[in-house]
Amino acid sequence: MLDIYMIAIGGTGMAPLACLLEARGHRVRGVDGPLYPPMSTLLETAGIEPLVGYDAAHLEHGPRPDLVIIGNAVPRGNAEAVVAERLAAEPKGARRVERVSMPQALGRFFLEGRRPLVVAGTHGKTTTTAMASTVLDRAGRDPGYLIGGVPHDLPSSFHDGTGDRFVIEGDEYNAAYFDRGPKFLHYRPHTLILTSVEHDHVDLYPTPEALHVAFRALVEQVPEDGLIVAWGDSDDVRRVVDEARSRVLFYGLGSHNDVHPVTAPERDAEATRVLLAAPGADDDQVFQLTLRQPGEHNLLNALGVWAALVPEVEPAQVTTALGAFRGTRRRLDELGTVHGVTVVDDFAHHPTAVGKTLGGLRQRYPGRRIVVLFEPRSLTAGRSFFFDAYREAFARADVVRFAPIFYAERLGEAERLDLDGLVDALRSGGVEAVRHDATASLLTATLAAARSGEVLVTMSSGAFDGLPHRLLEGLERGPHEP
Repeated sequence: MLDIYMIAIGGTGMAPLACLLEARGHRVRGVDGPLYPPMSTLLETAGIEPLVGYDAAHLEHGPRPDLVIIGNAVPRGNAEAVVAERLAAEPKGARRVERVSMPQALGRFFLEGRRPLVVAGTHGKTTTTAMASTVLDRAGRDPGYLIGGVPHDLPSSFHDGTGDRFVIEGDEYNAAYFDRGPKFLHYRPHTLILTSVEHDHVDLYPTPEALHVAFRALVEQVPEDGLIVAWGDSDDVRRVVDEARSRVLFYGLGSHNDVHPVTAPERDAEATRVLLAAPGADDDQVFQLTLRQPGEHNLLNALGVWAALVPEVEPAQVTTALGAFRGTRRRLDELGTVHGVTVVDDFAHHPTAVGKTLGGLRQRYPGRRIVVLFEPRSLTAGRSFFFDAYREAFARADVVRFAPIFYAERLGEAERLDLDGLVDALRSGGVEAVRHDATASLLTATLAAARSGEVLVTMSSGAFDGLPHRLLEGLERGPHEP
């Protein structure tokens, strides 16, 4: 048993990892700022009570741990990170404290000796990881998994499992300030699902080519006896996997892919229905998938899981599990309807994800007025080079209300997204658009204008000041008639 101390223990990857380590019998401690559900609930359920507020004294004068795990949100100058660095550099004769990043710890404690199924790509990682975990769980394989969201169909977002599979999101973002490579390079996939390769995280990957280099390094890790399942409708994805050592299966909607719908998908507000053939099987040996999650992007996520798992799970078990899949929180997540106004929360922030989310909403809520509340939260989302892409994506909405750019002060005027210009461009295309100076004014204006039959969808890669639930609370305080 190790004494493990985690700095930024409440992160979406760190908190589940802490619970996994605690379940393995290690003593787990840690620190963070004030924590809120669901991560605070996860830690409390595991019996872990974090310290609140970073203080060098926690490590200097408290019990000396065997291992310190540092989250990627922790800067080099963090008071406790400075102490951890000093402890890790002590002479060999002293009791040196090892320091690792979150993905390094995950790889060491939970992926050794297993066949990791890694889901990587710019879009769809959380949903696809949850889908794959659900299929393996329903098939009785008892997989390990760590999902970057809260799935509706599994007991929690993490599980150690006794099976040889561990399903994990392969994030391309950096692991820690001292471990600057992408997280996914610590996961050594035996099976890789590659959902997309689109320019993002420009603070780390200034050019598309730089991003491609990172994904190629991941592809090179898949062994010869492994499998890569890649979205074949994308030229960028095909270029990234063109020198893979392992077998590659392409999936997509086009018939040039190894795995694709046998017939055109049928869509309505309740489901998407397609006929699928197992990889390499004749098209007359088909299975029907009735997918409850709307949108083309969710159909593609399901196709990737089908292609990856049908070789080891009975096809009927795969379609049954995918057909029952109810998604994860913050992905087309319907929170409730009050006085005829429906509130949906979604993680979309990249223009491509925004467009696909709106497509899914149009399928689920046909004929209803779609009102988008959007926060350009990430450093990439607030940049000017997405202007045209956002204009095209938001054209699928009826109304768009913009919150301020979260990292505006870190972006120069020339590189900052011109929200006023974007509002004008959307208005000229027939979309009602407004820019707000604060989340509070956005909330007030939205509640004042809300009418029965509308769908209010919040889009942000962050907490958005609790806006989705504040909308529900505001709607409950009084009726909003047409």
